[in-house]
Amino acid sequence: MTEKKEMSTKYDPHAVEQGRYQQWLDQGLFKPSGDKKAKPYSIVIPPPNVTGKLHLGHAWDTTLQDMLIRQKRMQGYDTLWLPGMDHAGIATQAKVEAKLREKGISRYDLGRKKFVKQVWEWKDEYADVIHKQWAKLGLSLDYARERFTLDDGLSKAVKKVFVTLYNKGLIYRGEYIINWDPQAQTALSDIEVIHKDDKGAFYHVKYPFVNEEDTFNGNHYIEIATTRPETMMGDTAVAVNPSDERYKELVGKELVLPLQGRHIPIIADQYVDPEFGTGMVKITPAHDPNDFNVGNRHNLARINTMNKDATMNENAGKYEGMDRFVARKAMVKDLQDQGYLISIDPIVHSVGHSERTGVQVEARLSTQWFVKMKDLANLALENQKSDQKVNFIPERFEHTFTQWMENAHDWVISRQLWWGHQIPAWYNKQTGETYVGETAPKDIENWEQDPDVLDTWFSSALWPFSTMGWPDEDAPDFKRYFPTSTLVTGYDIIFFWVSRMIFQSLEFTGKPPFKDVLLHGLIRDEQGRKMSKSLGNGIDPMDVINKYGADALRWFLSQGSTAGQDIRFSYDKMDAAWNFINKIWNASRYVIMNLGEMTQPVLPDQSKWNLTDKWILSRLNETVKQVTHFFDTYDFGEAGRALYTFIWDDFCDWYIEMSKEILTGDDEEAKANTRNILAYVLDQTLRLLQPIMPFVTEELWQAMPHEGASIVTAAYPVEHAQLADRQAENDMAHLIDLIKAVRNIRADANAPMSSSVDLLVKTDNADLKTLFETNHEYIERFCHPAKFEIGADLEIPKLAMSAVITDAEVYIPLAELVDLNDEADRLQKEVDKYTGEVNRSIKKLGNERFVANAPAEVVDSERQKQTDYEAKLTATKQRLESLKNAQ
Repeated sequence: MTEKKEMSTKYDPHAVEQGRYQQWLDQGLFKPSGDKKAKPYSIVIPPPNVTGKLHLGHAWDTTLQDMLIRQKRMQGYDTLWLPGMDHAGIATQAKVEAKLREKGISRYDLGRKKFVKQVWEWKDEYADVIHKQWAKLGLSLDYARERFTLDDGLSKAVKKVFVTLYNKGLIYRGEYIINWDPQAQTALSDIEVIHKDDKGAFYHVKYPFVNEEDTFNGNHYIEIATTRPETMMGDTAVAVNPSDERYKELVGKELVLPLQGRHIPIIADQYVDPEFGTGMVKITPAHDPNDFNVGNRHNLARINTMNKDATMNENAGKYEGMDRFVARKAMVKDLQDQGYLISIDPIVHSVGHSERTGVQVEARLSTQWFVKMKDLANLALENQKSDQKVNFIPERFEHTFTQWMENAHDWVISRQLWWGHQIPAWYNKQTGETYVGETAPKDIENWEQDPDVLDTWFSSALWPFSTMGWPDEDAPDFKRYFPTSTLVTGYDIIFFWVSRMIFQSLEFTGKPPFKDVLLHGLIRDEQGRKMSKSLGNGIDPMDVINKYGADALRWFLSQGSTAGQDIRFSYDKMDAAWNFINKIWNASRYVIMNLGEMTQPVLPDQSKWNLTDKWILSRLNETVKQVTHFFDTYDFGEAGRALYTFIWDDFCDWYIEMSKEILTGDDEEAKANTRNILAYVLDQTLRLLQPIMPFVTEELWQAMPHEGASIVTAAYPVEHAQLADRQAENDMAHLIDLIKAVRNIRADANAPMSSSVDLLVKTDNADLKTLFETNHEYIERFCHPAKFEIGADLEIPKLAMSAVITDAEVYIPLAELVDLNDEADRLQKEVDKYTGEVNRSIKKLGNERFVANAPAEVVDSERQKQTDYEAKLTATKQRLESLKNAQ
């Protein structure tokens, strides 16, 4: 035990947290225990991007992981929480390029080698920021095992996976329509495209027939509606549905492409929806993914009319060099001037934008690398039918996962960037032959490596096993800690990350990457809005910690944790969190000040426990049971509620207050017993709280009698059958009901608590009578009765205030204070309240689904409530009636 130090009268998070994290690191408390007999439990941190500071979402995510790891560590598991960061290709490169633009230079001015060096410097700077933030939050990470998605070990894993999939025919290179970001000038996968409603228009354009004798509906042209006239120069056909009777005679005829003069055919293809618009669509194979497929079926030319930066190229004729949107305006004006434009209909339509840069995405014909998804997706879907399926919490997200896997498109994995894993493919300078391998060709001078890098998600998909030493399957961590136990992440990256980790892990290790995946929501502002830079409503978690302390933030985050749900941040909730910790601090200070020279709390013999001792130990035992259950089921909000109720109501407001009666008395043995129970309950409570509030619990635990170096590695509380005492809990509930009833009556009558009043308790329950008589010292202390009478046949004064409690009626004669009309009004409100409760119970118990599906103890509890409320209702009605008769 450490030497006692003076405790401040108020919780000061800065003093409590100062230097504590470094002490934990110096003691090596966050490393795995190495105990081979212990069950392993592992989590890999979702690696934050090295693009800047962490936000509140990261704080939520990591707090939940830390709570799990800390609890399991205390429960004796061999725990590993592996930290790391993601290189975040596009996002990081965009940040560094923006920084260079401020200096008037581009990455091309530097060249690839120097530019990548600059990005590594950026990474080192922001990794240091993230480390400091992790420390502020108190995250119990094993830094000795920290990884980065571009480190040598992960590079080796990435190459192995790429080459293996390539050799199996699951990675291929081809010319396809892909999503293109014209600002970042790189390909994007489907899920890196965000669709937003933009204002646009349908431009109705005449496409004349080549043969002047051809007509349709009396016109020498057909009408085509398009939202993107700037792509017209790439049109190579107009298509109709083969079953559309309106256009059967037109198939095979030729049209003149407006503004360009090229001849294009009318073709028939099942892709066209006869019900949409006119049932005729222009086909632009180089600028639309559906048109690309139609073009393949009909051997149409692919005419790309745009450059990489979304300016028009030489195939756009006179519009070459114009920005795409400038070209649109110019073309629309020319269509109008040359008599081709029929009408313009304004619309609002969904348009794809780059998740990273925000610019409107182009569908672009490009040679890229792809992963064939069908076989890999089926692997993931089949695993969900097996006994090693991944458990999604909440369960509804499994449907989201399977739905995406069932509809997965081939994944474009190449990115036109310099920051990332360069694709391990080389092209022979003379023959054009492609070589794919984990190492470069021996005659490297004859080969040129593909300049593209892999999608960030390609490497992070390997995170759970590549960080453990794979592809070396004999690596100690891989053998010991993989598969990992739980993944905690936001529901918004099921597609990006969770799905890809699952199919890559199954493909390369034969196992899923984790047993459970806990998905939480988003943190919103007080108005329920998503936090964003544009709204200026973002909250820096470090600012919150500086004001309230890490433990208060962690408590708030744990309390908002209903799996899969969003939470709203508010400073009112932060005030309440700080206030709760201050309550714990003051209660602990009171206990510690009263422990004297105690060296270690030892529970006294059970025969020496009084009612309040039995009750608080039983309530503690029930709280241990509940908190453990709710942690096991990831219901952290309920775990927090159980802890809050026990600490604030049971321990602070009742047991500690009742202990003062004994500690100020003369019975030395009773004092010693109470001190030991106070110390024992506080010790166990601090251990229960430690996973959520590591700093303040360590500070308080070190200040009281204890064994061991730190609460971080102290044993977690377990349920003890011998502490459960239902009778003591029932008896104490009666005692508390009586005290509350007297306090409420005094409050209603404005009678100060210090004044003495007569207290009459009418009951024919002999056990209740004995209970109140046996524990009269508590009634004396909390009710201050001048006279205390209890019995079945008491004479009740006409002028008295009353309350109904279970199996008893409480009366306080206050003749000079009570207005009978006010008392009648109060009793009528009580009648209304109990009537509502009885009706609620009747309705609930009348619900067949509730009775059939709810646990038996819940149904029994509801029946007991109904009986109790009915008895209280009857007694209150009788009292109201007698009062009315007395007036």
